[in-house]
Amino acid sequence: MAENSIGVAVVGAGMAGRAHAAGYRSAGSVFEASAPEVRLIAIADINDELAEDTRRRYGFERTEHDWRAIVESDDVDAVSVVVANHLPREVIEALLAAGKHVLCEKPLAPTVADARAMAEAASSHQRVAALGYTYRWSPGINAIRREIDDGHLGRPVHINGHAWYGYAFDPLVPMTWRYRGGPGSGVLADVGSHIVDTAEMLCGPVVEVSGASFVTAITERPVPAGATVGHGRVETTGELEPVDNEDVAVFTARFENGAVGSFSASRIAHAEPNGLGFEVFCTGGSATFDVQRMSEFQISDGAPLEHLNGRRRVYVGPEHPYIARGIPMDALGVGHGLADLFVFQARSFLDEIAGIKSLPRCPGFDDGVHSMQVLEAITTSATNGGVTVTIPDH
Repeated sequence: MAENSIGVAVVGAGMAGRAHAAGYRSAGSVFEASAPEVRLIAIADINDELAEDTRRRYGFERTEHDWRAIVESDDVDAVSVVVANHLPREVIEALLAAGKHVLCEKPLAPTVADARAMAEAASSHQRVAALGYTYRWSPGINAIRREIDDGHLGRPVHINGHAWYGYAFDPLVPMTWRYRGGPGSGVLADVGSHIVDTAEMLCGPVVEVSGASFVTAITERPVPAGATVGHGRVETTGELEPVDNEDVAVFTARFENGAVGSFSASRIAHAEPNGLGFEVFCTGGSATFDVQRMSEFQISDGAPLEHLNGRRRVYVGPEHPYIARGIPMDALGVGHGLADLFVFQARSFLDEIAGIKSLPRCPGFDDGVHSMQVLEAITTSATNGGVTVTIPDH
């Protein structure tokens, strides 16, 4: 690593890869001014056209067709790995062995065994190994978390969470890796993992799941004639391929502190372009959040007079986490978007590499192992009639 600078690269130039690239581009402009310079080095993707587009848009120096070139690059110190869910282990283990710091987009791995191996590699190479659960950086969610942690709402008793998205509602959306991999690798891994992680932010670790059920409503998808990016229609071959994972997942959970949770995730939710949200009910109040209204949350804590009871809408501002010096116009009610969360995440990752301690740390690979244990338990429950499954080593 060059003195007072960090060279960064991104492996994967799809939608989430672009978000990581944009996050690095802006990371040096937020929070403390003492952060090292961020050098935007390389974008790697087997789709050369896509890699070049991402490179040009976000100001990186070069593209690479093969991720192994990033492993061998002396000017790259830190890498975001944003690839299909079944691919990260080989990439990350090679990067760690080459002395690179890594930020892996969730979920960490396709299986618990892979996740454990990756966590062991991170520990043995003693590099920063971070996990990208982007909603951990939501100012609104963290404001609610702070109210719970400070005791203002009391102890969580019940959380109802949903991750509703409509990207796969159209049956003509073509076959991609998202629709392969077997039970649990579909909507559960893709977006259900986000609502589980969010719930654990607020209520603590999940220790048991039960009542899980999966549905695959669209059982075949057209085979694309070429490369695909995102979720839109493309030219297809006229052939169909079976979908072998779930469109919808529902389940319940029990947390270590005794709270319970009820959850649903869908990738075929009509009119829900980006629909993560929850209601959390505590012994002294409650709160709600909806990502489609990201710059506000609702809360009830016993403060209003009885005849004015009900939840109050709170606009997110500099008094809440990550807004002050985190967005260019850091004033009450100005608003922020999902892309800003990638900036906060990138900055936390880079700060950890530099030894700067002003921000909370990204979750690590050990957290990723736990996340995979929860997802695996949900899958076991769903494929065995909803049986109760205990999470090991919680």
